[in-house]
Amino acid sequence: MALCDRAVHCLDSCCVVAGCDTCRLGTQGPSDVGALVGGSMAALATALGTFPVVLAFRFSQRVYDSLLGFGAGVMLAASSFSLILPALSVAQEQGAGPWGAGALVGTGILIGAFLLLLIDRLVPHEHFVKGREGVQGKKLKRVWLFVLAISLHNLPEGLAIGVAFAGPDAVGAKALALGISIQDIPEGMVVALALSAVGYSRSVAVAVAVLSGLVEPLAAVLGVAVIGLSSNFLPWGLAGAAGAMLFVISHEIIPESHRQGHEAYATVGLMLGFVLMMILDTALG
Repeated sequence: MALCDRAVHCLDSCCVVAGCDTCRLGTQGPSDVGALVGGSMAALATALGTFPVVLAFRFSQRVYDSLLGFGAGVMLAASSFSLILPALSVAQEQGAGPWGAGALVGTGILIGAFLLLLIDRLVPHEHFVKGREGVQGKKLKRVWLFVLAISLHNLPEGLAIGVAFAGPDAVGAKALALGISIQDIPEGMVVALALSAVGYSRSVAVAVAVLSGLVEPLAAVLGVAVIGLSSNFLPWGLAGAAGAMLFVISHEIIPESHRQGHEAYATVGLMLGFVLMMILDTALG
């Protein structure tokens, strides 16, 4: 692809341009493949986390909550360093001033969070502790309500991977995918163990946890496809993915990790997860 005169920077011979819709971001093969590989790696990590259930290991609720906190910390750092900061940078490179870039990214964050809130309200699902939420789904078996709840967690993660690979920082996108994959290992374990604890067989618990992880490669490819329509969508996509992840952290993961009285352990897990993801993003980026 020939570079446009108004190109701001280049990635894999595809330019990110302010107001130039002829230069499409995310339509290049490497972005698609990278997003699919990154999303598949996260799905594989979720499956890997089910091994303790396969081997019939048992963990205390305190360990569950610590792992949930760890996952929240990874997601918090990923949304900050791998999504929000690049979104601000791209918005400014596309012509926005400091105030304009901040307003754009802030609006995108709120839109992403609102969409997840809307899904949370409309889609019937069930939390491990809080119980059933959303519109009544009497015809849905309880296990599928769990699947829907887990998918709400994994959807923004997959979208974030796809949007990141569509962006200008390929190394940062790989760091994000690696961080989310690390977070998905304990998440897969927690999901499978929680299902097993409430009476599901080991095979069902493992199958549901693995199935929940398959949302991520599909969402990653979707994220690349959306950004590929126009480079102008990139800062919005990065910010929206960050907002969705922040919503999941605050609305889902942290309340679940604090509900059994293990707030200190969950907080320590969050801090460790945040620092690990920050180091990964800094070292790899």
